[in-house]
Parts: sequence; C-alpha cells; structure tokens
Amino acid sequence: MKTARQDVAERERGADGAEMSWDGARGAREGREGAQPVPRPGDVPPMPRRSPETAPETAPDTPPLVRWLGAPRPPASPGVWRQNHVPKPPEDPDRLGDRELVGGAVLAALLGWLVWWLCRNNVLFFEWWIRPLDWVTPPSWGKLPDDWRPGMPTDDLFVARRRAEDVYTVLFAVVLACVTGRLGHWDEVWRRYAPAPARRIVRSVLDRFWWVGRHRRPLLALLAGGVVWTACFNGNWTFWLEPLYAVVPDTWWKPEDTTQYTVTYNLYYLLYTALLAALAAWAGRWRPAWLEFRAELRRRRHGDDAGLSAVPPGGSAPAAPPFEVADLNAVGHPEAAARLAEELREGRMSDLDYARIDRRWQEVRARPTELDRFAEEAAASGAAAFPHPSGSRDLAARTAQHDLLTRQVRIGQAPDEERNPYAYRGEEIALDPAVLGTSLLAVGPPGSGKTGRVIRPVTEAMCLQALTGQAAVVAVGTARSALGPDDAFDVVLHIGDPDGARGPGYHLDPYGGATDTDEAARLLAESLVGGSRVEPREAAAVLVQLIGPYHAAYRQLPGVPELRAMLDGAPAILATLREDLRLAGAFDQERELDARARQTERPDDLGPHLADLLALLDRAGFSGGEGARRGRPFSLADALAHPMRVRVDLPPTGHTEAARIVTRLLLAQFTAAAVTRPDRSRFVCLILDDATSAVTRGTVRGLTQLRPNNAGAVLALRTLDDVPKELRTGLLGAVGCRMAFSGITTWDAEHFARAWGTEWTEDTDVTRTPDRTGGAVKRLVRLVRRVFTGRDTTTESVTVRRVERERWSASELAHRVPPRHAVLSVTRVNGEPGPPVLVRLG
Repeated sequence: MKTARQDVAERERGADGAEMSWDGARGAREGREGAQPVPRPGDVPPMPRRSPETAPETAPDTPPLVRWLGAPRPPASPGVWRQNHVPKPPEDPDRLGDRELVGGAVLAALLGWLVWWLCRNNVLFFEWWIRPLDWVTPPSWGKLPDDWRPGMPTDDLFVARRRAEDVYTVLFAVVLACVTGRLGHWDEVWRRYAPAPARRIVRSVLDRFWWVGRHRRPLLALLAGGVVWTACFNGNWTFWLEPLYAVVPDTWWKPEDTTQYTVTYNLYYLLYTALLAALAAWAGRWRPAWLEFRAELRRRRHGDDAGLSAVPPGGSAPAAPPFEVADLNAVGHPEAAARLAEELREGRMSDLDYARIDRRWQEVRARPTELDRFAEEAAASGAAAFPHPSGSRDLAARTAQHDLLTRQVRIGQAPDEERNPYAYRGEEIALDPAVLGTSLLAVGPPGSGKTGRVIRPVTEAMCLQALTGQAAVVAVGTARSALGPDDAFDVVLHIGDPDGARGPGYHLDPYGGATDTDEAARLLAESLVGGSRVEPREAAAVLVQLIGPYHAAYRQLPGVPELRAMLDGAPAILATLREDLRLAGAFDQERELDARARQTERPDDLGPHLADLLALLDRAGFSGGEGARRGRPFSLADALAHPMRVRVDLPPTGHTEAARIVTRLLLAQFTAAAVTRPDRSRFVCLILDDATSAVTRGTVRGLTQLRPNNAGAVLALRTLDDVPKELRTGLLGAVGCRMAFSGITTWDAEHFARAWGTEWTEDTDVTRTPDRTGGAVKRLVRLVRRVFTGRDTTTESVTVRRVERERWSASELAHRVPPRHAVLSVTRVNGEPGPPVLVRLG
C-alpha cells in the first residue's frame, strides 16, 4: 500500500535479504555438526489463523487484511499507537470545567426558550422577529387578521402568507437553536458526554451532508444574496431604484412607462443582479469552493469504482493495491500482480505475509536486477513467497496487539488525567524500533509488571518482525521468565543444560565470534570483572597473555576449562603449550607466557581471581557437555547477521553469580557485534529480563553507540542499586527510553526525576483570612455560624504565578503511581523526545 507506507518508518534495504540463511539455525533445528545453509521449505506453510487488528466500522464482507491496510495511521507523538489514531485538536487553555460547561448549556437553553416565548407573543420590540419575512414576501400577500382561526374564510393570498409564516417560524427556530447552542457550547457537551455509539451514528448521518459542513460560507452568501434580491424585486425595498430615478427623466415613466424607460430599467435590473451575484461570490468564495466540491465528487466517485483503492468505511487512508501491483503490470509481470492481488482479496494473506513480501519488494526497488526473481517466486508461491528460513509464517499465538505496518506493539494506555500531558491523555501507548533504537531502561520491583507487560510483548514483537526479515532478537532470561515458547525461536540456548542448546552440538561462544585475540580478551574480561572493582583492562592484559599463545599454537581460542587451567598455572598444559609454540614457530608468543609466569609470582596477580570466576561458569554448565564442546560455538556476531530469533535461558537458581557473568558477556558481545556488523539495515535488539550487575563502564559506552547503528537494548532492573553508583547517571543518559514502575524506592525515583527535568507550570496560592467586614447584622450572622459550625467566616485571596517544577517529583514516583502502572518517557532515533507519561499497563 503505497500511501500508508509513506507514513511508517523507513524500510530497511538489506544486501542479504534475497536469500536468508545462516549456519546456526540449521544446527539448532537439525542437530548436525558443521555449517550448512538452511534450505527452502519444501511444503507451503499453513495459513496463520489469527487476523490482524482492523479498523472499526468496516464492511463485514471486506477481507481482514484489506481492512487492516485501510485503517488510518496518521503521524503521532513518540510512543502513541498510530493505528486508528485520531489526532487531538490543539489544547484550549480556556477549556471549561464540567460544572461551568453544563451550567452554561442549561442557562443558554433557558435564555433561548425565553426569547422564543417573547417573539411568539409579540412582547415589546420582539414583534420585529417577523420583519425578515415581510422582506421576501410580496406586499399583496398582506397579513392575516389577529382573530383569524383555522376554518375561517380566506383568499389564496392569505393562505400563501400563512404557509410562509409556518416555514419562516421553523427556520427562525432553527437559527435560534443554533445561536443558543453556540452560546451554550452544546457541541462540546455532546462531544464530552454523549455515548460513543450515538456519536458514531450522528457522524455517519452528517457525513452524507459533507458539502454543507465544508461549504457553509458559500451557502450563507448565496442565501443572503437571495434574500436581498427577493426583497428588492418584490416591492418591499425600493432604495435600489434611487440611482435609476436620479439619471432617468421623469417624462420617461410619468404618467406611464415609455420604451426608453423599459429598456433602461431592464438593463439596470441586469446590472444590479450581476452586482449582487458578484458580491455574493466574493463574500462566499464561490470559485475555490466549486473547485474543491468538484474534486471531492471526483475522488468519491473514483473511490467507489476502484475496488481496493476505495476509502474503507471508518478509514481516512485509501488502501492501495499491494506491492505496487500497477508497477508489476507496467514492467511486464501481470502473473505475479494477479496472484498477489488474488491472495489479498480472498483472505489467504496475513499481515505478516504482507510485511514480509513488502520488505522484499522494497529491496527489489533498490536493486531492479532482482525484479524477475521476485515476480517468479511471487507468481509461484503467492502469500507464501520469500519465507523465513525457519518456514514459519506466524507465531503459534499472539499475546499482545501488534501493527506490523508501523512495527508497533501496544503495551498500555495513558489515563485521561491532569498528570499526563494533553497530547497523551487517553491515548494508547506502543513501542517500536523507532524508539527502541535509543534503548529502554525499565526499573521496578518484582511483581510490578516488567516481564509480563513490557518484556514479553516486546520480545513477541521482535520475533514477528524477525519473521518478516526486518529484525533480529536475542532475549535473555531465566526459565521462569517465560519469554516465549520454544517454537517461537530459531535457537534456544539453555546455559547449564548438558546439550547446550535446542538440538545437540552447540554452546555459547565466550568470545562472541571474535577472531582477534585482543578483542576476545577484552570481551571476556568485561564479562568477568565488569561488575567488580577490578579494572577490565588489567584483566584483559592477563587473559591475552594466555589466549594469544593458545591461538598461535592451535589456531583456535581456548575453551573455558582450558583457560581456567592455564590461569591456575597447570604445569602440564603450559608445558605442552610451550612445546607446541616452538613447533609452530611462534617465538614471540613464548615471551607472553614468560611474562605470565613472572606475574604469577606477584601477590596481586589477577590470574587466580579470573580462574575462580571461570570456575563459576564451569560449575554452572556454561561449556555444556562433551558433545557441545566438540560442536560449533554459537556467537551473537553470527546471529545478528541474519533475522534470527534467539532465546538464552540463564543457569537456574544456585548459580546467581554465573548468570550475572553470562548476562554481562551477552551485553558486551551484543554492543560489539551490533556496531561492527556489515549490514545495518536490519534492526537488532537485545532484551535482558534481569540486567542486575550487567551494566559496566564498557557497556554504558556501548549503549551510546547502538542508536546510529540501528540497534537497541531493553534492560530491566529491580532497582538502580544493582548498578554501580558512579554509573547510574551515565546509564540514564545513555538510554533514550526510561520507565519507572510502581513501587520503586524514593532514591531510585530521585534519579528519574532529575533525568526528566523540569517544566514551567502555574502555581496557585490560596490565602484565607478572617472576615471582619460588615455591620451588626453581618457580624451577628457570622457569630451564629461560628456557634453552630465551630468555624470562622474567612475570605480567600488567590495568587497565580508561573514557576518551574519537576515533571515528576521523587515523592510522586515513589508513592503516587498506582499498581500495574508505570511512568514512561520515549525518544525517537531522530532525536524527537517525548514527555514522561503515566501508563496503565496491559
């Protein structure tokens, strides 16, 4: 759909999108050793059972996907759900309160009824209400007698006058009701208090008379011109003839009209009529109104005949044919165009199929040489064309509301209350790669809803977008987190499981796929000592003294057991390593071993400490079984190069420190791989259900580099105390999306309050002083009131001033956020910020 796609985020154009394959997915699914491309699935996957969310008030016989495409998606503020979003009018600073609004409407109604009664009974000057009727009716019609009753004899002129008065009375009542409604703000009362079904019915009825609402000024000008013309030419107004009498001799029309007067009068008649028409056209702007009216008629007429291009009921954006069907026909591929259009109309195409094929079409537009291949596969497979290498066309179940056209997932709704900004009140809140690309930090105690209401929906959204080829996701959590079923992921790594992964032969690579020994040592050191007072650079220097020689001797990096043994100073393995280095001719690496041997004699040597940390990983089953060590290591660098869905289950309870090391390892590997990957058109996301002790100086620096590389991280914390004190401010500054859940502590809330800053607001001070004014009667009344109520009569003095206050104070965040709520602020990748908004999750 060309029109709707222009409103969504920029499409990625990947160089490897034509043929998606990777080594890890085949091994994880088939359990084979070695790296082989994933073949195309032989059978067409089944049609997904779930239909996308559609726009309301759509025709029941319209295919769900057509209705979904036709739903309006206007631009909105960051974090606002765009599907079927209705933009709000600008905020009115003089908005009336409920009591003032209702009271004004009732008062205006009473005033209108009083004016109507006075006019109908001809009280005082209200008898003039009938005068406009005298202007447009001929004087020969006369007036009915005051004592006239139905059934009394009258002539035809009196009957015409009576009917004219009836019509005029109805019109006068309508005008009076419009004026009264305008004064009493009846339209605002209707919008604020009328039920939604009633508003929809009235809106549908008024939509049939759209030309009245859009062209009120031309119609009023036409009506005013008609009234003036009728009053002038029926004998009621004669002032318009004065210029004619001033220039025409009296002999032309006294005692009877002459030929010269008749000709002059008719010419003057035509000129006066033309002048009235010109004035009415100028005042009513007839020409622009006519052009707009004709264009609207043409649009509606063509929309009714355009099939899929018609404006769907309840939608404002036309649903164009899919995948540029017209362009496919134009370039000579009618079979592909017909097959895709047929799949769409008959309901055999899902929203995920549309997003997947549309992404491939965007790649074809960037590389026209792939057009023939696109048309061939589209004509052969239809909605099942260009499948994900896993063969899946959807998830088994969706637990959240998704819009794959805007790539949003709904997480809650902003309540309509004063604490929220006007633009967000009552709006549904959603997350998408445009805001997740700045990374999200969610802080809240256990049970506040972080996992179930934010982490799981975001994980599900990333898995859906991975099936369309637009994203890659790595979700990290414990088995209790339940981030998704196994069949929703391509690879599931169980740290501590003897098999090491779903399917034998895989284990997590501790070096993240790095081939440079210095980079491998840096990543491993960051994960081992990043959460302690040990400097990661010193730990990396120790590790590289062993990793470098091992790589030089065996052309591979050491595993966790081998590296642990070398750090412990095992003489046998070090002697074997020296001998192999001599055989390989790597004499420079022998000096690294000599330096390591000298450092082991120092009392502050880091080797034993690093060996103890590696022992924690080994005891937690990080290396997996013997079969896993013989198999191929799984690295994030390989996973992020393809639209993969990866879930990592951390070690179970009892290996807390090992789980934290693995979390730091994954975060360090992700920040490094996301920046260095060659193809950055695909959004990659790391989701940490528990980022406790995972934030280090290196990862904070890495988070700041994710935004320009089309990557983002979602970090969930129980409290900011899990982050070193010196890194808390840097972490809040590195992420663009911040989320504080209900139940956070006051000291955590202080960090969020400072991060969200201040704003100008009006502060009202009310001062009450005892009332001492008045005479004896008033003082007696005050005395009686104080005797019976115990309160003194006071006078109030109100002072309003503009002050700068925090958007959300620490006390409000800690004590005024209701359960199952959170305060969320988002920032788009382009730098557009959003204010902190209270969100009802779910």
